[in-house]
Amino acid sequence: MRMQNENRQAKGHCRYLKAVRQLIKLPAQQMWTDYDEGADVLYLSFRKPQRATDSVMRDIGIIVPPAVRKMFGLTILDASTR
Repeated sequence: MRMQNENRQAKGHCRYLKAVRQLIKLPAQQMWTDYDEGADVLYLSFRKPQRATDSVMRDIGIIVPPAVRKMFGLTILDASTR
């Protein structure tokens, strides 16, 4: 029984490890995240979170800041289904 629980936990941890390869490619060494479960929106900030006033929504459900030298964050809609 204990071995089954450990295997189940290991499989759960593997889900998170699959994201590592993509996370280290993001344009920042430090990142802030916030997830709004009610709205199913994931906010990723690559610099201290700040207000974006003229962001653009892409067809794929991601809101990005206007063209700037460095991207400072992403807003991902319907995050739980991605």
